[in-house]
Amino acid sequence: MEPGVRERLAHFSATLNWLLERLCALLVALMVLDIWFGIIARYLLELGLTWTEELARYLMIWAALLAVPCAAFHREHIGLTIISDRLSRLPRMTLHFALDLLGITFFLFLFVYGLRMTADGSNQYAMIFGMTMTLPYASVPVAAGLTVLQILAAMIRDGGDWHGRLRESEQ
Repeated sequence: MEPGVRERLAHFSATLNWLLERLCALLVALMVLDIWFGIIARYLLELGLTWTEELARYLMIWAALLAVPCAAFHREHIGLTIISDRLSRLPRMTLHFALDLLGITFFLFLFVYGLRMTADGSNQYAMIFGMTMTLPYASVPVAAGLTVLQILAAMIRDGGDWHGRLRESEQ
């Protein structure tokens, strides 16, 4: 792969991660404000607002799922470090590559399943808001697709380093 392509992909991946991290922080902040507003409305103002709980649920789902591609970017997802730390370089690289392929396969499946789930959500309605469930369900394919992109970018980014380190250790 051309060096310029690898750098552009790494820059795109880092920019995407930067945006996703800020979006997750914003969603969590909105969720906290929504929950506090619900508490104040219920106990201090004695208003019977029921939509705050449902909004908090959807904000939490989007924030949690959009954090998954961020973890994939940093390679901070659950891994088999207890095994990989005990392996020499080449078997460790092979294990990481296999786990990346497994992750891509899983998130591609989740992406396709999420697209069908989102389409089915157009016939289901949220109890409080009365909106279709398309937007809440869309969090699954969006997060899965972004995670596949970040895993692929991490494979290319780290693959170059792995090959360089392997060549250095062989000399």
